[in-house]
Amino acid sequence: MMLRHLFGANATAETMIDAIARDAQETGALTGRPVFAEAVMETMRTVPRPAFVPEGEKASAWENRPLPIGHGQTISQPYIVALMSELLDVEPDARILEVGTGCGYQTAVLCALGAVVYSVEVVEPLAMAAALRLAELGYARATVRAGDGRGGWPEHAPYDGIIVTAAAPSVPPALVDQLKPGASLLIPVGRAAATQSLQRIRKYHDGSRETTTVLPVAFVPLTGGRG
Repeated sequence: MMLRHLFGANATAETMIDAIARDAQETGALTGRPVFAEAVMETMRTVPRPAFVPEGEKASAWENRPLPIGHGQTISQPYIVALMSELLDVEPDARILEVGTGCGYQTAVLCALGAVVYSVEVVEPLAMAAALRLAELGYARATVRAGDGRGGWPEHAPYDGIIVTAAAPSVPPALVDQLKPGASLLIPVGRAAATQSLQRIRKYHDGSRETTTVLPVAFVPLTGGRG
C-alpha cells in the first residue's frame, strides 16, 4: 500500500505533522487509530528529525518519507514512527525495548513520550553514533548497545513494550519471552523484497498471545549482521 508522502525543500515540522495526520486518517480503517494521541503528535513536532539524518539529507529531514543514514540503513518514515509509538500506548516511566536503534530517532521519540528505552543495534558504528547523539541531545533515558537484537536484552526484562524496526521472517521467541503480560510487541514480519506486515502481538497473563496484522510495510531485514 502506498502512503501519502510530502516532498520538497520547504517541508517543516508543521507540514510533516499535517502529512502524518493525513496518513493516519487514510489508514485508520486498518490501524484502528485514525487520529493519533496529541502527546504523540506533539512529540513528533518537537523531536528534531534534522539532528538524526546525515548532513546531505538535512534539507529533506522534515519530509514524510524514509531517508538513508548509511550502512544500508534508513531513518523510518515519520508516519511509521508515529504509528508505532501510538500503538505502544506508552505510559510514563514505561520500560521499552527497541530492536534496531538506527540513528536513534525512534528512540528519542519514545524517550520524549516518557519511556525508559533500552535499544540494541547490530551495526556497531550506528550504535555508537546513536548513543552519542542521544546523549548530546539530552535523551538521558536511552541506553544503547551494539548487539544482535533478536535475543532481546534480558537483563532489563520484562518490558512494558517492545518495538522492532527491522523485518523478521518470523517473530523471535526471545522477544515474546521478555514481554510483560498485558504488554505489546510491534514487529514487521516478512522477508526483504517481499510482502511485509506490521504485527502487534499482545501477551496475556496465562502466557497466550494475540497477533493482529496492522498494515503492509517495508523495512530493512532484521539479521545478526546486517551492515
